[in-house]
Amino acid sequence: MTAPDAELPGRVRDWMFNTALPLWAQAGVDRAHGGFVEQLDFQGRDAGAPGKRTRVTCRQIYVFSHAAVLGHASGIDLARHGLAFLDRAWDADRGYWARLQDRRGAVIDATPDLYDLAFGLFALGWWMRASGEADRLDQALLAVDFIEREMRGPIAAFKHALPAEGPRQQNPHMHLLEASLILSEATGHPRFALLADELVDAFKTHFFDGRNLAEFFAEDWSRTATPEGRIVEPGHMFEWAWILAQHQRLSGDDHTATIGPLVEFAETFGVDPATQVTAQQILDDGSPLDSGSRSWPNTERIKAWVAMGEIFDAPEASARMCGSARLLLDRYLATPMPGLWSDHFDAQGRAISTNVPASTLYHVFLAFAELLRFSETRPR
Repeated sequence: MTAPDAELPGRVRDWMFNTALPLWAQAGVDRAHGGFVEQLDFQGRDAGAPGKRTRVTCRQIYVFSHAAVLGHASGIDLARHGLAFLDRAWDADRGYWARLQDRRGAVIDATPDLYDLAFGLFALGWWMRASGEADRLDQALLAVDFIEREMRGPIAAFKHALPAEGPRQQNPHMHLLEASLILSEATGHPRFALLADELVDAFKTHFFDGRNLAEFFAEDWSRTATPEGRIVEPGHMFEWAWILAQHQRLSGDDHTATIGPLVEFAETFGVDPATQVTAQQILDDGSPLDSGSRSWPNTERIKAWVAMGEIFDAPEASARMCGSARLLLDRYLATPMPGLWSDHFDAQGRAISTNVPASTLYHVFLAFAELLRFSETRPR
C-alpha cells in the first residue's frame, strides 16, 4: 500500500473481524430452523424472507470457512451449521442441490440451476480447505457428474438451468470456474482442473470477444443485436480478470493477453474516476446503461486490481483498489448499525436498498481478504 493508504488495511481488517463477522455469526444465523438468514433489516433483525436460496447458504458457508482459514475461531462450527442445512437441498439420487428451500429447510423449488450448483461446489471446496478434510470430495464429484451428464449444452459449455429457457448466460460459468479452482486447490483431484480448463476455453472462445464480455447469448453463443445482447457488466469483467489470474497461478497457463483488456475496458467505460463508483451496466460500445451501482461491482474492482498488481506490477493498482475499498467503507458499509450495508445506490448516489441481503457478504469478504493479502506482500 502507498503511504496515504497506510491506515486502510487496519480499517478493512477491523470491519471484517471485529464488526461484520460477529454480527452475522449472531443475527445472520438461524438457530431455530437451520442455515442462515436470507436478509436482515437495518436494525440487524431477520427481515422475514420466506425462502432460503441455496446460493446464499453456500456463500455464507464460504465466508465462515474462509474466516476459519484466516484464524476466526468460530468459523468452522458456523460453516458446519450451514452444511447441515445445505444437505437438506441435496438430491442424492441425481446428485445436485435444489434451488430454494423454505425457512425450515424443505425444498420448494427443485430446479437444477447451474449458478446454485456452482456455489454448492464452491462451498464444499472452501469447507475442505478450512477443515483440512476430504469428507465432501465424493459429493463434489457427484455434482460435477450431474452437470456434465445433464446440463451440457448443444454447443460448448453448459445450460444455465433445467429446463433452459431464454438466452444462454456466461455468469454461471464464471462461478463454476471459481468453484473448480478452489476444489482443485483444496483436494488436488484432477477432475476439477480439467473442468476449469474447459471453462477457460469456453470463455476465450465464446464469451469474450477480445474487447468486452457480453452477459446473454444466442443458443450458438453468438452475440445478438437485441438490447439484452448488448449488455456488459463491468463488475463481471473485473471478476473474470481475477478468476483467470487464479487459474494462471494454479495451472501455469498465461492469461495476460486476456486479463489486461478485460480490466482496461471495465476501468475505462465502467468506472467514474471522480467517485470511484463501478457502474452496474454499460453497453458493448462503452456507453452508459445503468449508472447506479450495487456493492458487488466495486468489490470486484478491488480483486481485479489485485490481479493487475501481482501479474503486471501495475503502478496504479494500489490506488485503484484502495479507491474502491474506501468507497465501500465510507458509503456502502457506513450504516448506523456497523456490520450491515446499503447494497444499492442509484446514479445520483442515493441509497435505494430496503433490506440487507446476506448474499453481499461473500463479495465484500473475499475482496477485503484479497486486499489484505496483497497489502501484506507489498514492500512498504
